Amino acid sequence: MDGVTTEEPNGGLLIRAIAAYDGVLGDPRRFGPVALDVAAAARRAGDAEALVVALRAAAWADRSRMANLRALRLLDEAAGLARRSRLLRRHGEVLVTRAAVNLELGRVGAAMRDLDRAAGLVDSATVPDLDLKRAALLHNLGRLGAAAEVYRRILDGDGASVDIRTRAANNLALLEAVGGRTRDSLRHIDLALELAGQVGPAFRAVVAHSRGLVLAHAGRLAESLEQFDEAAGLMVDADLPLGEAYIEHAETLAALRVLPEARELSVRAARELEAHDVPLMAAEARLKVAEVALLAGDHEAALVEAEQAVTGFRRQRRTGWVALATVVATEAGLRAGTADERRLDQVRRAADVLRRNGNLSGAVAADLAVGTVGRALGRTALARRRLRAAHQDSRRGPVLVRLRGRLAAALAGQIDGDDRSTLAHCRAGLDDLARHRAALASMELRALASGHGVELGHLGLQVLLRSGSPLRVLDWTERTRAAALLTAAPPAPEAVQEERAALAAVYAELAEARRETGAEPAELLARQTAIEARIRRATWHGRVPEAAPGARRPAHEIRALLDGGALVSFTRAGDDLVAVVLDGRRSTLVALGPLAPLHFEADALLFALRRLTRRGPGPALHSARVSAEHALARLSETLVRPLGVDPDAPLVVVPTADTHRIPWSALHQGPVVVAPSASVWAETRIRATARRQQRVVLVAGPGLPGAEHEVAAVADCYPAPAVLVPPDATVSATADALAAADLAHLACHGHLRTDNPTFSALALADGLLTVHELDLRGIAPHRIVLAACDSAADVSYAGDELLGFAAALLARGTAGLVASVVAVGDREAVGLMRALHERLAAGRGMAEALHAARATVDRADPRGFVNWCSFTAYGAG
Repeated sequence: MDGVTTEEPNGGLLIRAIAAYDGVLGDPRRFGPVALDVAAAARRAGDAEALVVALRAAAWADRSRMANLRALRLLDEAAGLARRSRLLRRHGEVLVTRAAVNLELGRVGAAMRDLDRAAGLVDSATVPDLDLKRAALLHNLGRLGAAAEVYRRILDGDGASVDIRTRAANNLALLEAVGGRTRDSLRHIDLALELAGQVGPAFRAVVAHSRGLVLAHAGRLAESLEQFDEAAGLMVDADLPLGEAYIEHAETLAALRVLPEARELSVRAARELEAHDVPLMAAEARLKVAEVALLAGDHEAALVEAEQAVTGFRRQRRTGWVALATVVATEAGLRAGTADERRLDQVRRAADVLRRNGNLSGAVAADLAVGTVGRALGRTALARRRLRAAHQDSRRGPVLVRLRGRLAAALAGQIDGDDRSTLAHCRAGLDDLARHRAALASMELRALASGHGVELGHLGLQVLLRSGSPLRVLDWTERTRAAALLTAAPPAPEAVQEERAALAAVYAELAEARRETGAEPAELLARQTAIEARIRRATWHGRVPEAAPGARRPAHEIRALLDGGALVSFTRAGDDLVAVVLDGRRSTLVALGPLAPLHFEADALLFALRRLTRRGPGPALHSARVSAEHALARLSETLVRPLGVDPDAPLVVVPTADTHRIPWSALHQGPVVVAPSASVWAETRIRATARRQQRVVLVAGPGLPGAEHEVAAVADCYPAPAVLVPPDATVSATADALAAADLAHLACHGHLRTDNPTFSALALADGLLTVHELDLRGIAPHRIVLAACDSAADVSYAGDELLGFAAALLARGTAGLVASVVAVGDREAVGLMRALHERLAAGRGMAEALHAARATVDRADPRGFVNWCSFTAYGAG
């Protein structure tokens, strides 16, 4: 090459400097200090070439730690020294490295200039590195096709070093993933992993993390999380910062709809990257914050964050990323009530950019947004065209991209007035979602995943409500409700065994601290939170080979199981409530009006019942009683009377998420059973006939003066029950007893965790028995009575999914359960519990026994009235 000095590494300092640079690529923590030592020695010796190489090595070590401004200063010095010393090849190498640092600083123009200048200086050995940096620039600008072409050229050639081939394979895998080419993406990331082992721990960590993202794009979300956890450990070991890794991790959590954790990680990423010298990644983190906020329903925050990301990307001249952020801003604005021609034009251009760039998932989301906004503005031809394009493109993507495509196609059918097309696409999308959900290991993830199908469910329901067919509406709601509870749960992963023991120890320490001081030490609470998080994640990682979606029961099977009773399935239609009533002779579709007044009455009732459980002055109790009875009358009048069912007949109630905390037993004269779905009820009905009551376990928890008296009263109903009272009623003893029980009665305090319902718990003598523990151990007595807490208060999720004690037990195999929707007094419940068990011992079912036992309650007593209202039977056992 003309004008290029080709100095050979013939001095000891230069050899050390080159070794330091090679070492820094794979292990910056180890070789960064070496590079600084060599640089200091080269300064003293006046060895310009060794100093240039050492400064470049030290700068790359700084860049790996996100200290890009310091890296830039070192590279500026190295570039100036190389230029003055006529070290032209070394100058070109420094410019190639400086381009990468300028890119991370968001200085795209400076990066381009460095690469253009380097092209005339470097020798053939450095050309692959120059090509790699140019491809990375194209990649970050969103020009994915052009970047992929360069990466392939590097891999197909034979002049690139192992580290450059590793980066090329890694980056190409990420591009293939975004383009929906899953097989090629996995092939290239496997190649990158193989090569990374030859370079060093930093490369292994980065590629392991990239593999997590590739798995996420492939739809293998649980595997992706496991890979991210492994990569995080490797990154910590290699002393690499985690800011960028948080972004991709948050993306996978968001895809799993674990939104609080996804939001926390994306915000942490944005703050960390903004605090360091990585504005390029900081803008991407801001976009991720916006995307998660949009999923969480915080539309105003999503709009603010997305527009901030747009500004950052424009400053960096990254048109592909501007397009992605524009899509999120458009969706957030539309849901916040702002849609106009300007916004439509922006998102239309964004969709064109993303399609040209080969960003499959981005283009599908953009065209869906164009269609949605266009329809809202009356631009039906444009909306129809873009919605169909979104569906067509989505067909080669992973399941969550296909779901967006099915939604787009359903909306296009709605524009055309083609109910058959709309319903077909909704049904196909929900079938895809069912397979996806069934392949997730934990009940929590399955419940959360149902949120992906909410819009499809609503669109299909609108079509079927117009048809006026009660049975078709019932079948449809069964597709979209409590489906997570029908999928067979896998065995507990072995990885959580030690963590469970550690958590039990922390619970015991907390219980002891509460007894001794009345307080919970912050250090113990922090340990509890950390262990719970690790257990949750371990359950997410499990494998479910050859999983099948849970079975829905058709209406004729459900009808055959009703035995003269009736089933009512409530469902939300926009802001209104409708019900399907099914009995032995007929099926009826009943419109019940707006939900808002029902919310008001239900909240008023629960508030009044809680007031009635507290002892206080007569006027306050009287006021609460009047309020409760008024709310009960209004709810019964609105929810039950219009159904036209026999007032004395048994009634199965399938509530919506909005209404599952209503005390349904108090609204109907006959026996009442509540179930998460008609199919779940049918499963429990079949279970109820499969076993006889043999082993009875009665447990009293601590801190309840009436609990032991209650257990003693119940024990008289059975010939040889197993009785556990403090201090013997430990978590371990209780869990072991429950695992062998046919009927269990637990008189214990309950702790509802709305932040993390799978760790809702019952208080025992030495700690807490959690939903997670029950689920992991597969504990589900045939029948169970939860007597002294509001353990029926499961937490609801999008898609009418529930998590909590009742849901977990019914999913695991319990046929019947009695629990309360509000906390009740333990002393006042003794009579009701004794009456309930007398009837259970005589062979009656849960609902019938509870109904008869409630008739014995003195409702004139305020707490007796609360017990009469609050206890409800779940399942048909």
